[in-house]
Amino acid sequence: MTVHEPAPATEPAARAAEAPAPAQAPVDVRQAASVVSGLAPTQPVKRNGGLTAIGVVGIAVVALVGLAVIAYLFAGLGPTAFAIGGFLALVPLGIVLLGVHWIDRWEPEPRGILVFAFLWGAAASVAVALIVGAQLDGVLTAIGGDSTTRDFLASVVEAPIVEEGAKGLGLLLIFWFARKHFDGPIDGLVYAAWVAGGFAFTENILYFGVQLLTAGTVDGGLVEIFIARGIMSPFAHVMFTACTGIALGFAARRTSALGALGVFLVGLVPAVLLHAFWNGSLYFVSDFYGWYAVVQFPLFVLGVLIVLFLRRQEASLTHDRLSEYAAVGWFNRDEINALATGAGRRRAQAWASRYGVARVMRAYTRDATRLAFTRQRIVTGRASIGAQADEAALLTAIVASRAALNAAVAARTPRP
Repeated sequence: MTVHEPAPATEPAARAAEAPAPAQAPVDVRQAASVVSGLAPTQPVKRNGGLTAIGVVGIAVVALVGLAVIAYLFAGLGPTAFAIGGFLALVPLGIVLLGVHWIDRWEPEPRGILVFAFLWGAAASVAVALIVGAQLDGVLTAIGGDSTTRDFLASVVEAPIVEEGAKGLGLLLIFWFARKHFDGPIDGLVYAAWVAGGFAFTENILYFGVQLLTAGTVDGGLVEIFIARGIMSPFAHVMFTACTGIALGFAARRTSALGALGVFLVGLVPAVLLHAFWNGSLYFVSDFYGWYAVVQFPLFVLGVLIVLFLRRQEASLTHDRLSEYAAVGWFNRDEINALATGAGRRRAQAWASRYGVARVMRAYTRDATRLAFTRQRIVTGRASIGAQADEAALLTAIVASRAALNAAVAARTPRP
């Protein structure tokens, strides 16, 4: 492919616009285009073996911790309460994962990192919270005071600090060891949601199981707890931990790995305060449902609005960065609009489905989006974390996808 080869005949870019002059593009984009234009489309993409090895070890370690947590819950609750609690806990987990899937659709994160994030939340952060919490409970008991005061301090002070710190540590590890996949606040939010969803899953098993053991049967108490935790507030932990994740996401664009530690601590502050506010309401609010309608539901709506705003920012970033490649002929202008808007992507995918190349179009869109975020790493001075190598690999993959899309069009176009 030459630098000015036409873009694929994808609707609404079937009528390809003539590319602007190469001089309009940044120098490094022109150089990348010149280099990659000589590569064969089938050139294999090199993987980061070191990062993969770290990921495998990390998943293995937290999986082992997960087995220990399962054994702890099983021994404490018994098989029946553990099974029923686990079954009920799947409902809020499913709600959370559906929401996260919607958030993460624009530029999906690597599955391996998401698995690590979930296991960290469901296992490692729970283990840290149990161990540290037990030690702090001993300190509170030694200090003395009435049981009500101790319970209040444990719930409103100890639990938010320990739990948010434990969950946030997993995000910090992802930031340090998988920095190239931590591109912005949406990434931080997605990783935080997987961590928090895992933590809430394990915590819900404990809450549901303990209530079942206390009542001896499925009663109104269990139903009420399930409605409050599983239906009305499945995103509670996500909202808390998202503060830390979003803060790290903004830090990922500019801050060094060491400097991110300070941002991490700053992000913990609203996470802990929201968590403490949620737990503290149990001591001050007599009408939970009225308080939920007046306070918690509006906070959830505010969170949704923030997510929508951040997603629009991602779409704008995709448009701006891909436009730089369009300036040297990798894409045409109509195609940029198709790749950088939700409506455009849906139209392009529908077109690809009619031609039998839906999977190729999904890969093409995914690689183009990743290319935009890779370009953003270069623009913001983070090229040292493999940006140039990723850029070359993604441009090569785009060449292959473009050839497949053009071949599909040619095969369905009648010859004169």
